[in-house]
Amino acid sequence: MLAVVQRVSEARVEVDGRITGAVGHGLLVLVCAERGDRRAEADKLLGKILKLRIFSDEAGKMNRSVQDVQGGLLIVSQFTLAADTTGGNRPSFTNAAAPDEGRALYDHFVAEARKAHEQVGTGEFAAEMQVHLVNDGPVTIPMRIAPAT
Repeated sequence: MLAVVQRVSEARVEVDGRITGAVGHGLLVLVCAERGDRRAEADKLLGKILKLRIFSDEAGKMNRSVQDVQGGLLIVSQFTLAADTTGGNRPSFTNAAAPDEGRALYDHFVAEARKAHEQVGTGEFAAEMQVHLVNDGPVTIPMRIAPAT
């Protein structure tokens, strides 16, 4: 599974003019399931994100997680993270999970996030979304959990 994690001072997702999810101080997580991913990869990725120490402590050092600072978590599906641009100028998305598999893993990821974290908002799977954010820092971290072999 792939994710791009952005530390934000605020973020929201709109679909057809309505807000589907919003957070203040916290993380915007763009997430993508790839072919071969299972719930184990989703769980491992979520665990790493929740413990990722990218918020400042009293000394100004990145030493706190989103859970430590009680920040929000805004999770947005984004299959384009699986883009392969090695073959030319038009990206290939063959590495992305099939839509039904991607939706199942996204839904699992969100459900587990809601069990583990108090404030979770989401986008809408396979919808045309507008994502608004104020990147704090800026801090942007790409993450990948490869399927176990």
